[in-house]
Amino acid sequence: MAKSLGNWTVALDGSATPEKSLIGGKAWSLARMRALGLPVPPAFVVTSRACTHFLQHGAEPPELADELATGIAWLEAQTGRSFGAGTQPLLVSVRSGAAISMPGMMDTVLNLGITDDTEPALAAECGDPAFARDTHRRFLELYASIVLKAPAPELDRAANPAQWRDAIAGAAGAAVPATAVEQLQAAVRAVFDSWNSRRARRYRQHNQIPDDLGTAVTVQAMVFGNLDEASGTGVLFTRNPLDGAPEPYGEYLPRAQGEDVVSGKFTPRPLQEMNQSVPQALQELLAAARTLENEHGDVQDIEFTVERGKLWLLQSRAAKRAAPAALRIAVDLVGEQRIDIATALTRVTPEQLAALMNPRLQQQAEISALTQGEAACPGVGIGIGVADSDEAERRAAAGEDVVLMRPTTSPEDLHGMIAAKAIVTEQGGSTSHAAVVSRSLGRPCVVGCGAGSLSTLVGQIVTVCGSSGRVFAGALPVIRPDENSDPQLAQFMAWQRAAPKAENPHA
Repeated sequence: MAKSLGNWTVALDGSATPEKSLIGGKAWSLARMRALGLPVPPAFVVTSRACTHFLQHGAEPPELADELATGIAWLEAQTGRSFGAGTQPLLVSVRSGAAISMPGMMDTVLNLGITDDTEPALAAECGDPAFARDTHRRFLELYASIVLKAPAPELDRAANPAQWRDAIAGAAGAAVPATAVEQLQAAVRAVFDSWNSRRARRYRQHNQIPDDLGTAVTVQAMVFGNLDEASGTGVLFTRNPLDGAPEPYGEYLPRAQGEDVVSGKFTPRPLQEMNQSVPQALQELLAAARTLENEHGDVQDIEFTVERGKLWLLQSRAAKRAAPAALRIAVDLVGEQRIDIATALTRVTPEQLAALMNPRLQQQAEISALTQGEAACPGVGIGIGVADSDEAERRAAAGEDVVLMRPTTSPEDLHGMIAAKAIVTEQGGSTSHAAVVSRSLGRPCVVGCGAGSLSTLVGQIVTVCGSSGRVFAGALPVIRPDENSDPQLAQFMAWQRAAPKAENPHA
């Protein structure tokens, strides 16, 4: 067992890796990475048992407040920083983490620990008051929306923290607590609550995940991708999650935090652009990616931050992948002797296998596209453009084929994404929420078409090609693929036919 902090919390000190069912997939990956000697910010975990207690009793365990204090004291000792006070303030992230990956379905609060007292200390330490003020604003925006459930717009960057808190109190009908300790306790409760959010319930229902697992909560020392020009954040896939090509694939956003990438509000840059500003961090990242893929025997989705040129790994998990990628990766890993055939058969789901036989466009080279963005999940979807997720769900239930068109998607759009034949966004890249969730759902997806590019397409029948990143007018003719025309598909189907029923998830 890792270092126990009490009945409900565990410190990830690298001594052991607790079960995923107890600490969740996110914390489990942190424990494994720390044990492998990879750079991971220190963290402790509120276990899923505490969440189960909360869901059953409507309140957290009575000992949890003291155990959170013990966990914070451990983080302070690990980092040499002080929570809520001092000349070197400790800021933390509070992140959900279920045993089974549910990307974007539950809540996260970043930069917790910044207050009116710690903002000046952070500014003095880093020599950049603008960074400290920006970090304070980011925290208050997340805390207001996630913990206080405030329908507040983005905070005015020209205002000061007192004005921001007044605006939040007016929108939420409740004030942001004055102390970092109170904020932490409330953030943990909010993450527990997010287990039963509408989007999380719908995701579990769609993916047949049990409702009684609960989520762990990881409390981790913050590292800052928004600190300076040698800082940034990104996502790396050890292989291409769209087509399975065996090269690293990812995106990087300089001077940013992780929420900036996932939200889709910003379009990141190709991973190789790290060579221009943080080349050493890129080389260390690629080496870590090889280590993690070898360790897990599967394609990894790695979240990372660079702070003043230093690489930090925040999560590694089995990557969500499109159907063509799932097929190629499974066949390639058998050829590389990383996995056996029985394991390969479990790496392509029955839904993905069916998607590989879905129709494809008969031709598109000669046809002018209405708009074009980045291919985020291959396939073809045909339907009427709809801009609202509730409307998409309602019209799909009435028998219409719809294409969801959004500036960017958030977890609140999950029901519309499930209902749609395809998803198209104006903003975001191939590691944004829209892209990642589309791949997990198997929906064709095009992202980053440009601000305002979709407004005239709402109400039109369109054909979305997620392989080329193009959207066409009308319903274009399609053809059905032939199993024998794809050597990898033919190989996989041969394995499937030859496998004993007990080893064949497709039987």
